[in-house]
Amino acid sequence: MEHDSLVKSSISIIKLNQHPRGGYVASPLFPPYSYSWLRDGTFIAYAMDRVGETESAEQFYRWVHYVLKDKRSIVDTLIGKHERKEWIDRSEFLGTRYHLDGRDDQSEWGHFQLDGYGAWLWGLTEHIRVTGCTTLLEEFRESIEITVDYLKTFWHYPNFDCWEEFPDFVHPATLACVYGGLKNLGDIEKRSELLQKAEDIKTFIYAHSVHEGRFVKSIHCVDEIWQPALPAVDASLLWLCAPFGVCEPNDPIMQKTVQAIEADLKHGGIQRYVDDRYYGGGEWVLLTAWYGWYQAKLGNREEGQRCLDWVMSKADALGRLPEQVPDHMRDAAVYPDWVAKLGEPALPLLWSQAMYLVLSDSLK
Repeated sequence: MEHDSLVKSSISIIKLNQHPRGGYVASPLFPPYSYSWLRDGTFIAYAMDRVGETESAEQFYRWVHYVLKDKRSIVDTLIGKHERKEWIDRSEFLGTRYHLDGRDDQSEWGHFQLDGYGAWLWGLTEHIRVTGCTTLLEEFRESIEITVDYLKTFWHYPNFDCWEEFPDFVHPATLACVYGGLKNLGDIEKRSELLQKAEDIKTFIYAHSVHEGRFVKSIHCVDEIWQPALPAVDASLLWLCAPFGVCEPNDPIMQKTVQAIEADLKHGGIQRYVDDRYYGGGEWVLLTAWYGWYQAKLGNREEGQRCLDWVMSKADALGRLPEQVPDHMRDAAVYPDWVAKLGEPALPLLWSQAMYLVLSDSLK
């Protein structure tokens, strides 16, 4: 499919799969992904802002406000337990995904995940910068402050990573989301306490998440000492640079991290992490676009374009992009088991369509 056609198809697919209340379904044809994630949705909204579809983006942020505005009592109860050093079960924390109409997800799928809460604050402020609509800050004040208090209290707690896995660890990519949200809000509202908390998180990342000169996938605290739990890299570590700005593209630690991603996870596209076995651990469309985005920020437009071309080659005749493709799988033997269990990999994945739009816009 030609570039202009895929851009139009991606925008159309995203708009067609946005609920009237504003939530974006993660994938309309893959039942396990019939929810709206705060994280996926924010990046989808960000892509829509970048291509001029600001009404769609605002509708999503209104949906998040609708979902969160009545959760003050839950967050206050959690903060009280934290202050009293009482045990908090993961099921008590706010959810990571919600039904499209805003209802809580009551399934047993892991809930405690902070990346989406940081991401939506970041995305909302990016939307305001694009549109100039500062009135949203007061209109959404209740949900914003609920999120701020939640993140300021629990940012260092172990929680599920961005792939809904490894809940016993702390993940630099998740911390980057929290940093980006608090930093952006602190900047736009000139709130020194948020800027200081963001700086504390950045300091924590550099102090505890660097191993052999690069960032690691996950860390944990053992005998009051933070150390690598999963010392290999994860492609989501690209988030520390793009878009959350924990570090610059030419930061030596970031560059060494990317070198490890290239050595361990790069073929034509980019895989998630070395031990990934989900659908055999193939190459992810959205991560390939992310890697291209990073390369564009670094000034390597040729590599960014190669990534764009690779992503385009994975679109079907309808312009639909999948979550991942079964190329260079890390464990091809398990792929049939996943297909038998859940069906073919998600197609379309709105997050993939969105990251194609972001990379495309970045290369203009």
